[in-house]
This record gives sequence, C-alpha cells and structure tokens, in this order.
Amino acid sequence: MKPIASLSLDLDNKWSYMKTHGDAGWDKYPTYLDLVVPRFLKVLHERDLKMTVFIVGQDAAREENFESLASISAAGHEIGNHSFNHEPWLHLYSEQELVRELAKTEEHLERVTGQCPIGFRGPGFSFCDLLLKTLIRRGYKYDCSTFPTYLGPLARMYYFMSTKLTAEQRAERKQLFGKFNEGFRPLKPFTWNFPEGQLTEIPVTTMPLFKVPIHASYILYLAQFSRFTAINYWRMALTMCRMMGVAPSLLLHPLDFMGCDDEKDLAFFPAMGRSAEPKVELVSEMLDMMSQHYDIRPLKDHAAAIAELHAKHDNPASGRASALRASR
Repeated sequence: MKPIASLSLDLDNKWSYMKTHGDAGWDKYPTYLDLVVPRFLKVLHERDLKMTVFIVGQDAAREENFESLASISAAGHEIGNHSFNHEPWLHLYSEQELVRELAKTEEHLERVTGQCPIGFRGPGFSFCDLLLKTLIRRGYKYDCSTFPTYLGPLARMYYFMSTKLTAEQRAERKQLFGKFNEGFRPLKPFTWNFPEGQLTEIPVTTMPLFKVPIHASYILYLAQFSRFTAINYWRMALTMCRMMGVAPSLLLHPLDFMGCDDEKDLAFFPAMGRSAEPKVELVSEMLDMMSQHYDIRPLKDHAAAIAELHAKHDNPASGRASALRASR
C-alpha cells in the first residue's frame, strides 16, 4: 500500500487577488472561474484523482459562479471553507466577525455545492487561536492554514514591492505569508488542543529540513528559468519527504492552470508571464510523479487517517501498524 498524501487547491478568484494586491476594481468581482475550473477538473479526471477545493464564500454567493462551483462537487471533490471575504488578516477579526465569516460561507457552499465544509484554510495562511477555537465549536474536523517556512517575510517583501498599498493596508497585511518563526512549526500533521476540544492540523508541506516552499506556484516560478531545475527540485522534495516520513500535502492555485494568454491583469503573480499550456503540463507531471509514491487523497481522507492513527496509539492493541502505514 502506498502511504496517503493529500492534494488541495485554494480557489482564489481574480477579484480576491486584486483585493489583496490593492488594485482598483476588485469590488466589481471579476471572475475567471468558468475558465479555470473545467481546466483543473480535466487534469484531475485524467488521473482519476480527487482533491479538496477551498472556495471563497463571496464567489458561492454570486450567481455567475454557481455552475462552475457545483461542477467541482459533482466531480467528487471535497469542498473546503476559504473564508467569505478572502482577507489575509483574520488574526485581526473579533469572535463575532469570525463566526459571521465562517457561517456565511458554510451557508452558500452548502446551497451551491451540496457540501457543508469540515475543513478550513485561511487566506494568506492567516489564523489565530480564536479562529481555531471557533472552528472547533462549529464542528470542523481539520485546519490546514500553517505554512512552515522561514521565507514568509521575504515573500511578503517581494509582494509589497509590486503593490501601491496605503500604510493602513500594509498594516493589515503585515503578517501575510507568516513570520520567520513559522519555519519552526512541524511539517507532519499534529493536533491543536484547546478547552473547546481538538482540531487536526495538516500543514502545507515545505521541503523537509530546509523548509523552503514546494507547492506548485513555486515550482512553476523556477521553471521560468529552467524547467530541468524545477522538476528536479520537485523530485528532491518528494525524495526528502519519503526519507523523513512526511506525507506531503501539495497546494495548488488556479493560476497554476492559467497564463498570460488567459489573464493579463495578474502579472504580479509568480509565473504569470508564461502561457498556460506549459504550466498545465508541468503541474500534470508533478502530479504523476507524486502518484508514483503516494495514494493522493482529499484532505478529509488525510485527516481521517491521522485521527485513526491517534486512536490506534491510544489503544495499542487495536492494530496500530495499519494506521501507521496509511499516515506516513
């Protein structure tokens, strides 16, 4: 049996990138979902893979997106909560604001996709203890907002250099992509423990030991300079995950399946200077390489395997070995 790994996509829409970037016109909610959703569904279908798609509530509230979002659930993919307003400063929200953010998204997602989410990822990897406790109280089974890398401040600096944000907007975004000490967080899944209960955390996987990013947008960025280097960087990441016993949780974004021939307003995003076809080919190759070594599942399956492992550890006589194999 191959060990379980997980695959997810943060379905950030055009308006959400513009909003975070400080660009005018985001509040007209421009969308590319009707273009990108069929494209990534095709890649997954060709490989008989299922993943978790984290959807922004504002998109599920807008009728022009209903068909695209419903098609994700209809294809058998898990639906996750990616907040309602896609603001990467959830750590600044009050409890009342967090409850409203989650509840509105849950309502629209269930209405449009038929699924009520049990997993959450914060936009820009934003989270705080109050958010985690709120997730527990609302019955969520897992979170995957941690991004264990030391390079968050550098990514934020690069991002700020391409924006024209006000001082207030920069203050809101001052923790975007995380602090340096996020690199000390574990790569392997773990459990948050609060008086409210427990919540499984599945981090976005970074390179074991070095903690540099390995999700698809970074591989595509490297491929701008050398496809050979990019694919071998990914191969090394998979090798190190196997050596260190890390079950990778690979993160995708919609712009991993789009290029400058599709969208010219988001040139600030890594690798958006390339056309779509070579990007889709490279992401497809990444998935094929990952499938050679891992049983790729949605995050709900990954979280369930982790919960089973913990239950086996609590009761060693109940066949712990099978759960260990499933969750490596």
